[in-house]
Amino acid sequence: MVGRILHSEACMAEGADWLARAEPRFADALALTGVPPLRRRADGFDALLAAIVSQQVSVAAARAIWGRMEGAGLISPPAIAAASDDDLRAAGLSRQKIRYARALADAGIDFDALRSAPDDAVVAELVRVPGVGRWTAEIYAMFSLGRADVFAPNDLALQEATRMLFALPDRPREAALRRRAEAWSPWRTVAAGLLWAYYRVEKEREGVA
Repeated sequence: MVGRILHSEACMAEGADWLARAEPRFADALALTGVPPLRRRADGFDALLAAIVSQQVSVAAARAIWGRMEGAGLISPPAIAAASDDDLRAAGLSRQKIRYARALADAGIDFDALRSAPDDAVVAELVRVPGVGRWTAEIYAMFSLGRADVFAPNDLALQEATRMLFALPDRPREAALRRRAEAWSPWRTVAAGLLWAYYRVEKEREGVA
């Protein structure tokens, strides 16, 4: 069963209001950051390929590589399959990411079907592809499919924001944060948005200090 889909800023506001009423610390974060923006992206093969391209590189580097891939037309399964390793390397892909891109092109994922698949099924389908870990799959579900109740507890910024907001002695690990986030259902994606926004505000404060 597919739950709530985030499709407007009003959805984000509804979720943020629910979280603020359920957890006083989220009320504090919301007062500081305002309602987090809706961060919807396109879905499909190219969206997931772009996520793979962006792994472990800076935002600027990811944009440059993706721009070269778009310019060369290397953003569809047939194009990836037909390209040589030299073609993909010239666009900026490492040897490992060339392997991942080819694995994704060969995976035969039905991206249209994912739109109506339950959250767990979406993640399970995506992580079977080499190079697509749980974090990437969860981010895809959150931003490309607009799922309202997905969380990415392996995200370092979410871990650090939770530590700061909840005054924890240490940064929570993935399993502990996943358990904590259960209390934020059915708006875990909005909770993530609030935590990311809170993280940015706090880091800017540290920079000023």
